[in-house]
Amino acid sequence: MRTLVMLRWLAILGQTAMVLLIAFVFEYEIRLWLTLSIIMASVWLNIILTVGRRFVQRMRGWEAALQLSFDAVQLALLLGVTGGLNNPFCLMLVAPATVAAANLPARHAMVVVVAAMLATIAIAFWHLPLPWRPGESFVLPDIYRFGFLTAILLGIVFTAGYAWQAALESNRMEHALAATRAVLEREQRLSALGGLAAAAAHELGTPLGTIQVVAKEMLHSLKKSDPLYEDAELLVSQSQRCRDILRQLSQKPETRDSVYDQMPVRAFLESIAAPYRKDRKDIVIEVLSEGHGIDPEKEAGLMILRRPEWLHAWAAFVENAVDFANSAVWVRFEVSHGFVALNVEDNGAGFAPDILSRLGDPYISSRVFGEDAPKAEGRSYSGMGLGFFIAKTLCEHTGARVSFGNREGGGAYVRALWRRDQMDIFWADEGDVS
Repeated sequence: MRTLVMLRWLAILGQTAMVLLIAFVFEYEIRLWLTLSIIMASVWLNIILTVGRRFVQRMRGWEAALQLSFDAVQLALLLGVTGGLNNPFCLMLVAPATVAAANLPARHAMVVVVAAMLATIAIAFWHLPLPWRPGESFVLPDIYRFGFLTAILLGIVFTAGYAWQAALESNRMEHALAATRAVLEREQRLSALGGLAAAAAHELGTPLGTIQVVAKEMLHSLKKSDPLYEDAELLVSQSQRCRDILRQLSQKPETRDSVYDQMPVRAFLESIAAPYRKDRKDIVIEVLSEGHGIDPEKEAGLMILRRPEWLHAWAAFVENAVDFANSAVWVRFEVSHGFVALNVEDNGAGFAPDILSRLGDPYISSRVFGEDAPKAEGRSYSGMGLGFFIAKTLCEHTGARVSFGNREGGGAYVRALWRRDQMDIFWADEGDVS
């Protein structure tokens, strides 16, 4: 509501200034009190809204539509008593419709657009003469006023339509970015469990130590023949075991989990491809160095840091390829001296040429696929283009350049390229993260 009130105050100032300028500077014949009375209607509306709402309540769509419709009618009345379509300020009738289209739901925006168009048509037939020099009059030819009316009506429609489309794209992008943030936040919460475990281990250390001391005292005070001796001994051993576990959990943050955080590249790619092997489509994984295959023993030493961005992005690329492949998908991970590349290719129909340039935008479906296309659990955005958008955004967030297109022999490809220093990979025997 605050925005509409402020815009209305600006309109009031502009309208008042122009009326006073015409009346006292140009000294044209203008119905001063009538025009000021029409302007006062907007003033009273703003005062009522300001006093009654205090800017704290968010307006509903229909309330905003009524206010903007009022603005269109008020402006039309002001133009009607100052020449109608002979007044060049008729162009301002586009403003309420544009504001409505950019900010309101379609059905509410349509009300304002129709009100603005009806008001424009009304002042084309019913209006007072244009304020002019005393003893003279200014009237445009009918054909010119008809053309002016047509231009304003088309301007209202096309400007409002463009504003509505721009707002729709903005909302789509906002929802897509929110989905991207949700994916990252989920993985970050999982990663944060390690820190929470360390904090819990630190906090539990003191009470567990107390339990162990009490258990040892009980053990020392009991004879071996006592029935409770074995229970006390078990309590001491288990409390010691708990302390050992907590000690492992509270290791330094830089001590990484070699099972979870660091994995061989092939194992990482296999874990990504595993959910999509349920269909009768081959997923061929290749790990290359300088364009050539790597010895299996040496390949096992090529490690990668398990980052959430790569996990979700690469899985989305593989899922997309499996959805549209006829029989096979190729996943190639190539390491060179200066760059690291991930290529995902399929032998399907390829990307549709008419939307290839738009691919990567949210809610743009790339290709038509069968109803039986496989889906990984937990991925509900397939087929809308949102998954591809998230994957592309996540890769670019880590510094990658993502390209895609159709292969010469049929099918599609997606390629993500990183500089070597942007990718957390290393050879296990070297320990060089570069």
